[in-house]
Amino acid sequence: MVRRFDLDQRPLQTSAMSSRDYNQEHRDTADKKYFYDFDAILRRYMMKAFEPLLLPGKALELGCYKGDFTEILVERLSDLTVVEASDELIEYARARLSQKPTFIHSTFEAFKPTEHYDSIFLVHTLEHLDHPVEVLSAINGWLSEHGRLFLAVPNANAASRQIAVKMGLISHNAAVTDSERTHGHRCTYSLDTLERDTKEAGLRVVQRGGVIFKPLANFQFDAALAAGTISADYIEGCYQLGMVYPDLCASVYLVCEKG
Repeated sequence: MVRRFDLDQRPLQTSAMSSRDYNQEHRDTADKKYFYDFDAILRRYMMKAFEPLLLPGKALELGCYKGDFTEILVERLSDLTVVEASDELIEYARARLSQKPTFIHSTFEAFKPTEHYDSIFLVHTLEHLDHPVEVLSAINGWLSEHGRLFLAVPNANAASRQIAVKMGLISHNAAVTDSERTHGHRCTYSLDTLERDTKEAGLRVVQRGGVIFKPLANFQFDAALAAGTISADYIEGCYQLGMVYPDLCASVYLVCEKG
């Protein structure tokens, strides 16, 4: 057991991380891709939801995958640090970006910041963590006085996922499927359980919502876009509808401030 302290000197309990292969978790499996074209579209719309609340100053991204969201962030934020547990993903992200943020190869549990951040981004990553509340509590200590955490996760109650449950493909909305587990998922959040964990960590929620009403699975979105069955206007319509029905969206998000 490792024990460390965040900037506010609150203890963070973490388990030994040697049992996880963070490079293996991001790779495609024989029967399931990890990242779809729809995921890239989703991240652009996620920033559309976040942008009105962005703050200038120092920014931190926790988990970068291959740099898709990092690329969006560096277009808007000039002082960005990225913490990522997979050295392979850092190399992917570094190679694709013309503007180079500061990369740190570390788990979040071992990360020891020497400064506070005005914006912290944890996008489609919290569901991978062994101890999400403890990490969120540490993030609370990493925020500047008026800083904001932008937090997004895949949604257990997405319409497409509920359809899969009714089809018998998934046992229940919040199940972690075999494929998700292979890719490092530890839980599947809905808006209420996401807010529960942030509040337990001491964060204060200032905005909540959903991104893109999701009637189709990711692979179905990709196939429909490639075939021309649906268009960019259709995706925009799903984004607008997601503002009305956040609980049925592909992702749910919270914007939080220091508690």
